[in-house]
Amino acid sequence: MTSIDSAVIVLAVIALFAAFVNGALGYGFSSLTVPVALVFYTNRVLNPAVVIVEVVVNLYVLCINLSGVPAVWRRVLPILIGLVPGIAVGAFTLTSLQPSWTKFATYSIILPLILLQAAGWRRPIQSKWLVGLPFGTTLGVLYSVTTISGPPLAILFNNQGLVKDEFRAGLALVRVTESSLTAIAYYKLGLFIEESRSILFVLVPCVVVGIPLGAWLIRRLDAETFRRICMSFDAWVVGFGLSRVLMEVKLIESPWAYSVMAATMLIDVCLLYVFFTARRGGVQSSHAMASLKSGNRSGPN
Repeated sequence: MTSIDSAVIVLAVIALFAAFVNGALGYGFSSLTVPVALVFYTNRVLNPAVVIVEVVVNLYVLCINLSGVPAVWRRVLPILIGLVPGIAVGAFTLTSLQPSWTKFATYSIILPLILLQAAGWRRPIQSKWLVGLPFGTTLGVLYSVTTISGPPLAILFNNQGLVKDEFRAGLALVRVTESSLTAIAYYKLGLFIEESRSILFVLVPCVVVGIPLGAWLIRRLDAETFRRICMSFDAWVVGFGLSRVLMEVKLIESPWAYSVMAATMLIDVCLLYVFFTARRGGVQSSHAMASLKSGNRSGPN
């Protein structure tokens, strides 16, 4: 059995990496931290600490993206309204479900969303209210049970055609609302316990160091490639976690349960190949166009 010290070390390392990713992309703290941390902790212990950190992190992201809020707040308003009943249902569900089955639900929902995002799934979405209200309610349930909402939000906003500033502002608005409402719901249900407080003391310094570092470094990296590599890491971790919890709830015995992780890795490797092949083709096309324009300018008039 893993010692508490080892669990704390792993939690600190993954939280630092997740904060770095959040600083770079505007989301990713919970979706990277939670899948790994669930190997050592239950949702009931982990979620309250993560939510408190997320309230502060999301407020910071919102403050630095305020310029995009006027263009996007009407789009996210249906989602914000839908969040309220969803969070109430999800928080109550968290207090009722057996911890192992909560983990199973978390991994099972998040894994296909990550793979859909990695595949670059696109379907134009026009109706804001018809989609936004049920999406917000579903998102509220998902977030209050798992503290993860980045992958489904990224899919929705990409399919709505939000540009970079609008994307980050919309994401921050939704995540500030959902984390704040979830923190209130957890408090009312008495979910803030001593074990959660000890986890919080590990997460806070990681966030303080990681987020500014990620925001600084992303200016020197290709954001899309960095995002795609982070998604691969997330998918592999969730695949491993799902394999472990399948054995925990006795749905599949070892070693067959690890076939889920193997299948996830295989799918993601294929998606990575497609992504980098497309990126390489795009770069070559850009160079060819640049050379053609340069040749036209230097040719005879």
